[in-house]
Amino acid sequence: MREQIFNLIENPSNMTWQEILLNLTMAAILGFFIFISYFISHRGTIYSKKFNASLVMLTVLTGTVMTVIGNNIALSLGMVGALSIVRFRTAIKDSRDTVYIFWTIIVGICCGVGDYVVAAIGSGIVFVIILILGCIKNDNRMLFIMRADRAKQPMIKAQVYKLFDGKAILRVENTTENSVELIYELTQKMVQKAEKTEPDISDSIYRIGNVEYVNLVMQNDEISN
Repeated sequence: MREQIFNLIENPSNMTWQEILLNLTMAAILGFFIFISYFISHRGTIYSKKFNASLVMLTVLTGTVMTVIGNNIALSLGMVGALSIVRFRTAIKDSRDTVYIFWTIIVGICCGVGDYVVAAIGSGIVFVIILILGCIKNDNRMLFIMRADRAKQPMIKAQVYKLFDGKAILRVENTTENSVELIYELTQKMVQKAEKTEPDISDSIYRIGNVEYVNLVMQNDEISN
């Protein structure tokens, strides 16, 4: 029993250079498929070519690691220990980018152990799901920010109520002795509906008088550095 365990730990997987080349080639091909998928389905405000290119490299690197590990338990445990001390500090700007990172790792693992069919079919299904869900558009939140003379506060609130049919949500109300800052939360649909009756929403607030500034800020699920 001890000899069997010793042989399992010590003996590396015997792979020919043709098999190794095939594993890495398949990983690269599917990595480029992920590259195209990310390019097509990206909906964020900032498209990162470097991040997309890194997905291909991550797929090949993962396949290389899995090819080296094979059935060697000692190498697999050592690899887990080595990766556990690595800390990635790159901020993920879009939550879906995490899905692509896991996708590349899984494809690399499958190609590294020679399960090309599983990697190909799984990638195809994931790509279809991404395309379907990509058609669903988020109704992004918008912040309507105003700063004006404090005496104009009732009139500004009345105008906002009129513009958005009372659906605007007052999130922040900062006041000083002479000024007031109001921050409302809107949706893109609410803004588009209001623009049909009042094309220049900001100008309708400025007409009240003594308004320092009016800002309309888009919010989404992206994380900035």
